[in-house]
Amino acid sequence: MEKEVLTGLINELVNDAQSNSVVKDVALRPDLAGMPFFAEPLVGFAAADDPYFGELKKPGVIGEHFLLPQDWLGSAKTVVSVFFPHTEQVKKANRQNMGWPADEWLHARIEGQAFLEELGRHVIAFLKDRGFDCISPMLDPRFSTQSPLTTDKTEQNYYTSNWSERHVAHVCGLGTFGLSRGLITPKGISGRFISLITGAYFEPTPRPYSGTNDYCTRCGACARHCPVKAISLEEGKNHPPCSAFLNRTREKHRPRYGCGKCQTAVPCENGIPTQVRS
Repeated sequence: MEKEVLTGLINELVNDAQSNSVVKDVALRPDLAGMPFFAEPLVGFAAADDPYFGELKKPGVIGEHFLLPQDWLGSAKTVVSVFFPHTEQVKKANRQNMGWPADEWLHARIEGQAFLEELGRHVIAFLKDRGFDCISPMLDPRFSTQSPLTTDKTEQNYYTSNWSERHVAHVCGLGTFGLSRGLITPKGISGRFISLITGAYFEPTPRPYSGTNDYCTRCGACARHCPVKAISLEEGKNHPPCSAFLNRTREKHRPRYGCGKCQTAVPCENGIPTQVRS
């Protein structure tokens, strides 16, 4: 199958104004009804047997609990990663108050995620209808965010999973990590990911970088903007205080929660920072 067929389908789904937007009945404010969550996405591809996936099993990267593409799907040939950048409306709103998430951001985090999951199901069905096995780990019952090392939410190594959308996107050529541990892509760091593993073959996307942090200038903007100082130049992101803050937003906005202050009003918000562009 040609890449253009799959990317065309994904773009078509993102351009569906009824699906990729806030539904009137759940809008936190009347003016947010119809607000789109995501702009045109980036799509990357990697061979399922790319040795780089094995690197993610190493301690200090993700760990032995990371499942390889073939563990998820025995017939795996290709891993597809898709980055969905937030719309300018979502990003602009979240720049206004650096101490609390904007309503627009909360919608993009929760209803936007529901849209991505529905998109994933649509793509899976599309490929299966054409005779190709396909799964999305985040939609699979085997997907786990439970650490095999600890159940203590105050410990840094609690925050892990057996499939990392950001690490997989890095393998698929979509970007490198920032100080906040988000992934900086050519369309910025502000957005969300979904990935699929399929028995269809697609030519891998070249990785235009050699290191894991090549696009980060270590400017410290994300650290300065974090409302709970969970990011530092010395240690990067400290997950427990970040998680505690997200829980506070959940208490106020349940079932929604979010923050995103490390992804907005930063040099990498909309693209690769100028200082590291080739």
